[in-house]
Amino acid sequence: MSIDTDTNRAINSVWKIEQPRLIAGLTRMTRDISMAEELAQDALVVALKTWPQTGVPDNPGAWLMQTAKRRAIDHFRHRKMATTKLAEVGRVLEQDQPDEEAALIESMDDEVGDDLLRLIFTACHPILTAESRVALTLRLLGGLTTEEIARAFLAAEPTIGQRIVRAKKTIVEAGIPFEVPRGAEREERLASVLGVLYLIFNEGYSATAGQDWMRPQLCEEAMRLGRVLAQLSPDDSEVHALVALMEIQASRTAARTDAKGEPVLLLDQDRARWDHLLIRRGLAALDRAIALGGENAPYALQAAIAACHARARKATDTDWTKIAALYERLGTVTPSPVIELNRAVAISMADGPAAALALIDTIRDNPALKNYHLLYGVRGDLLSKLGRHTEAMLEFRHAAELTRNEREKAYLLGRAEQTA
Repeated sequence: MSIDTDTNRAINSVWKIEQPRLIAGLTRMTRDISMAEELAQDALVVALKTWPQTGVPDNPGAWLMQTAKRRAIDHFRHRKMATTKLAEVGRVLEQDQPDEEAALIESMDDEVGDDLLRLIFTACHPILTAESRVALTLRLLGGLTTEEIARAFLAAEPTIGQRIVRAKKTIVEAGIPFEVPRGAEREERLASVLGVLYLIFNEGYSATAGQDWMRPQLCEEAMRLGRVLAQLSPDDSEVHALVALMEIQASRTAARTDAKGEPVLLLDQDRARWDHLLIRRGLAALDRAIALGGENAPYALQAAIAACHARARKATDTDWTKIAALYERLGTVTPSPVIELNRAVAISMADGPAAALALIDTIRDNPALKNYHLLYGVRGDLLSKLGRHTEAMLEFRHAAELTRNEREKAYLLGRAEQTA
């Protein structure tokens, strides 16, 4: 259906925000992730038919959930489900829908009481492969399409689709409980959960596809869940480090676009627009992570890099040498061509573009970077600074062809024109 009207644009915005909560709440009720997705989609179809005539309700999330629950009751009746199941759904339906996000964290059948957290821990069960955990959680909680997930992980779309289908089937067949585990079982899944939360945050911070440069609601949700996890695991340094990393990164949100929604790169941002409360919170969380002995763990190193930017009052005050050294340590802990690419950017600022280009040319043929648009964007920038304008233009154009984010595409094409 067209989203040309204001109402349909509003529906699209509401859906992006509410879809994960709908699926999580419906999964708790039905104990079936696939059915929860179908019920959520049914509610969206009803909204697309109803809201253009009636207007968007005051609490659209509650409206969608109520509609989906009624569909669930109809389904159970039609399939002649057990009376106890129908009674359970009916009791859930009669409960008042909370109006505030804080009401999501309530006492249910574990000490967290948050459907979204339950869904993450369920999707991160060790019975699933690491790749399947990430794909399933991003699909359910990040609201990404199969195509967007495939591009984010430089994988084939059919491969990602098969992982998601198999993961949901495995969860059902294994009878995995929809809950936040306790004790040792929770710790076993925590690293996977943290990884998924950071991927969701990154999708919000730099959207893979679409018209928007960012999807701030994903960042907010990832940070909220990270803070809950920090309360659950107060002595885990990497939990606090991830919260620090997300909060420091998110502090730049208001400065990352101009009045027209166009991207503003880090060095050009008005740092007065950064959220200094988030920076203080993030730095405090980083201090906690270091005090717990996690200084050289992956999220702590990334948070330390973000802290270098946060502490620089002006772009020219940035300690790029320290940042490059931190990336080198990070690359030792978790070797990755993407980390090397980021280190090259820091080296370009500390030692000049020629040194950075030499490093990039050692990793440019890595298969993992073949379709990674940022490789070509960074290389184009370095070539431009070295006066190799024709080569730079071609790299910017190649990067523009690879990205699916329309704002980023426009920016890269603009760089190509400027360089030509």
